[in-house]
Amino acid sequence: MSLLLQAGTIGGVTLKNRIVMPPMCMYHAEHDGHPNPFHLLHYGSKALGGVGLIIVEATAIESRGRISENDLGIWEDAHIPTHRTLTSICHDNGAKIALQLAHAGRKCECSSEIPVAPSAIAFSPEAPYRIPTALALEEIEEIKGSFVRAALRAKDAGYDMVEIHGAHGYLLCEFLSPLSNRRNDRYGGTFENRCRLLLEVTEAVKVAINLPVIVRISAEEWMEEGWNIEDSIALSKALKTAGADIIHVSAGGNQPLTQTQPPFVPLYQADYAKRIRNEGSIPTIAVGLITTPAEGEALLMGGVCDFVAYGRSLLRNPNLALAAAKEFHESDKIPASFRRGF
Repeated sequence: MSLLLQAGTIGGVTLKNRIVMPPMCMYHAEHDGHPNPFHLLHYGSKALGGVGLIIVEATAIESRGRISENDLGIWEDAHIPTHRTLTSICHDNGAKIALQLAHAGRKCECSSEIPVAPSAIAFSPEAPYRIPTALALEEIEEIKGSFVRAALRAKDAGYDMVEIHGAHGYLLCEFLSPLSNRRNDRYGGTFENRCRLLLEVTEAVKVAINLPVIVRISAEEWMEEGWNIEDSIALSKALKTAGADIIHVSAGGNQPLTQTQPPFVPLYQADYAKRIRNEGSIPTIAVGLITTPAEGEALLMGGVCDFVAYGRSLLRNPNLALAAAKEFHESDKIPASFRRGF
């Protein structure tokens, strides 16, 4: 039996297979942040195609936390009904669904908002990035509350779990990195202090919703004196204690692409997932140019990860999971309505 098509569990929630759709920003929401027919078709087609878990794109916990003015939002109760429509469609087509809770921090591109960050350091000197306002301690407390309130709304909207976005140079990631966090209070300076906000958010969200919590991190910053895999392993151990059920292991994003980057070759991030899984003693989701069912199968068989995220591959082929069932000769995983096409 294929490992990729075997059921798997995240924090007590069982997925029908180990294929994950990772969050990928589509920038198709209106300025009010509500899901619309595009999102229903976009995510519903992946559920119909057999994906085990869909993680909905970065969804802002407050309006100034948007990456762009076309991001999804969950910053007010009015967002709950439209998100509930989205979760219902995915559930009706056999998928579990998570919402990624995000705050853009200094990478906010909305001209109507003032970006905020741990320190007043711009992501890039080039437009549309601006010098952010350094957060005061009371503002940090309010942001923690915004994460919790957003998680409660997600639960009310029918999401099976949430993902906390601590990767790719957005706000929580900015606190982790010594390159973007120059604070000298309890949220800056030492490794423990820089990790504090992500750990506090994770613990508070877990306690509030009592659902599985995924945390997405950038395992490597690829910058001299920046965040690295050893930091990520130590952080993952602390996240497990704080209530994280699984780590979604990505990399990069805290510096502009003009900076040094690794070669983007297939499976280039897989070793990070393996090290965090083995040395951090916590389940992982691997992501990063994984394109075929055979590659995902090999990662699972090799103990690299517990679940496999297919990003661009699912954009190209929403029926990837059904194609995997055909490849691995598991016709029982293909609904009768699809068998003629396979």
